[in-house]
Amino acid sequence: MAKIRFSERMRERMTLSFEVFPPKTEKGMQNLPKVVTALNAYHPDYISCTYGAGGSNIGRNREVLQEIAKQTVPCTHFTCIGLKKEVIRQQLQEYLDNHVEHILALRGDYPKGWTHTGGDFDHATQLVEFIRKEFGDRFEIAVAAAPGGHVECVSEDQDIEYLKQKQDLGADYIITQLCYDLEQFKVWRDKVDRAGITMPIDVGIMPVTTKHGILTQCFSHNACAVPRDLALVLTHNWFQKDPDGNEIPEIKAAFREEGLTYSANLLNRYLTLGIHGIHLYALNRADDVSQVLARSGFDRYFQSLL
Repeated sequence: MAKIRFSERMRERMTLSFEVFPPKTEKGMQNLPKVVTALNAYHPDYISCTYGAGGSNIGRNREVLQEIAKQTVPCTHFTCIGLKKEVIRQQLQEYLDNHVEHILALRGDYPKGWTHTGGDFDHATQLVEFIRKEFGDRFEIAVAAAPGGHVECVSEDQDIEYLKQKQDLGADYIITQLCYDLEQFKVWRDKVDRAGITMPIDVGIMPVTTKHGILTQCFSHNACAVPRDLALVLTHNWFQKDPDGNEIPEIKAAFREEGLTYSANLLNRYLTLGIHGIHLYALNRADDVSQVLARSGFDRYFQSLL
């Protein structure tokens, strides 16, 4: 059994965690220890690391996890795109051999031009079932959920039905995709409760720092609703360009400033809902999440839990 159980800890108190990704450049890899150290200053319960489709960046994923493990508990993402069962079994065993016992089980996004997984599994439910069958309780399994409905799902009710299946197959807790619309989150959580899903919910939040990042995540990847208060942040600092077509630095800085304040307020609003955990998408920029935690007062809150 995984020695630390975040699902149990979330039922006792709210947890804090971060997500990072394997840098694509050597400079990014060299800077990574500083990022992890800065994040670890908040004593997170864990730090997760993303995993490319088909294990395309598995080498660097493991390097990042090793760096995380020097300071706190690592959690790996794992997708089943393009993978056969034997490869999945081998890779999961290698994670265990390297003392990585926490996993976010995902189908993964299709690579450009793909219309199917190209592997033995078509859904994350199958991956969850496989992990439990092959490895028992040696992994603690997190699964993803979309409070606004998965972009490929035909209905929110069907999406929640799949989430219930993940629980029944052995998943331990939920990490949500980003959701800026708290009214939508409350409606979704009520439906989750009525469906008999009792897994703790770790709320995924991406700080609002760049216009391109927000538009990409909300509209290209997640079909995420943009509430009026976030739309105003975009409107106040829209894409004005200088005569050469470049973004104006002052507007870019003003958007980040207003976005950080918006993100801090969002955290405080989530706190009033009695959530189980906060999972901040750090995007390898420790200063952004540090600013959000400080402005929201959450840095002091989590220090008080120690």
